[in-house]
Amino acid sequence: MEELTFKHISANDFAKLDFKKYTLVDLREPDEVLVSGIEGAVNIPFSQGFDKFDDIPKDKPVVVYCRVGDWSEEVAEILYDRGYDVTTLDGGYNSYRNLLRGESVSGSNDTKVLIDAKGLKCPGPIVKVADYLRDKPIGTTVYVEATEDAFASDINVWCQRTGNHLDEIEIKEGLIKAQITRAEKKEELVKEQNDKTFVVFSGDLDKTIAAFIIANGAAAMGRKVTMFFTFWGLNILRKPKKVKVAKTFIEKMFGAMMPRGTTKLGLSRMNMGGAGAKMIRGIMKQKGISSLEDLIESAKAHGVRIVACQMSMDIMGIHREELIDGVELGGVATFIGSGEESDMSLFI
Repeated sequence: MEELTFKHISANDFAKLDFKKYTLVDLREPDEVLVSGIEGAVNIPFSQGFDKFDDIPKDKPVVVYCRVGDWSEEVAEILYDRGYDVTTLDGGYNSYRNLLRGESVSGSNDTKVLIDAKGLKCPGPIVKVADYLRDKPIGTTVYVEATEDAFASDINVWCQRTGNHLDEIEIKEGLIKAQITRAEKKEELVKEQNDKTFVVFSGDLDKTIAAFIIANGAAAMGRKVTMFFTFWGLNILRKPKKVKVAKTFIEKMFGAMMPRGTTKLGLSRMNMGGAGAKMIRGIMKQKGISSLEDLIESAKAHGVRIVACQMSMDIMGIHREELIDGVELGGVATFIGSGEESDMSLFI
């Protein structure tokens, strides 16, 4: 059999490449690339590309692909004859797309599948993993890559609550890589569930004080407490001083209109332009009641888990650097996991 003059690569191996180190040549039509393309790839439609192939740079190895892999083999042979270090993607872009969707790849002997959840926001990454593993046999292993910080907490909780096994997790330069093996959920001994979970949706001073008083009381009783801050409740966790972070115009507008930290919170009723909040704080001091700031520090000191909803942060333009110390990022799986172990869930 005649030896091929160019190289082949499977969808599994293609997905593991650092695309910045290669020149990717997409032979599909522009409308296809617009719907589903790879950032940075050079689009040279097969129907009109023969005069443009010499324009492809030779400073990096070239990977060429079409829809299903037939045209790319022809082009790879042409490029090889012209002195290129060229590889063709077996099965074309369709095989790579199916891999990202968690579908099987024809001709692959690798039982481990890559689920690309990069760029997805909560609950997208968890849903994508769950959808793939739902009907797969015990022992199926998948790799997941995500860029949302909350995924690190969510996937850990999700595995714990569903009985699946989190084999390993790595966080490096904003990319979270996890390996998960589908396992059979074991029947656990019935245990007393007396944890407490709060969803802090409001950013009002009075409601926030009530939330932290209850949280401190529960912690004092030895209960595990999780406070999940979302939407306007995120303002409670903002640092009082402005933090320099790169923001879009809309994010800057949101930040300017929202209170920055606990000292800027107003009352839900009778705020009177901030006068009501000052009166409440003054009365609390006179009565010997801990300030909101002291209540927060006490909660952290007693192990209360303070979680910021990353999806809400993305919507409202709040960055991690703007949050006070001791706050972790989480998503819907983190909240649900906590709620399932609680006998009390409050929406504040």
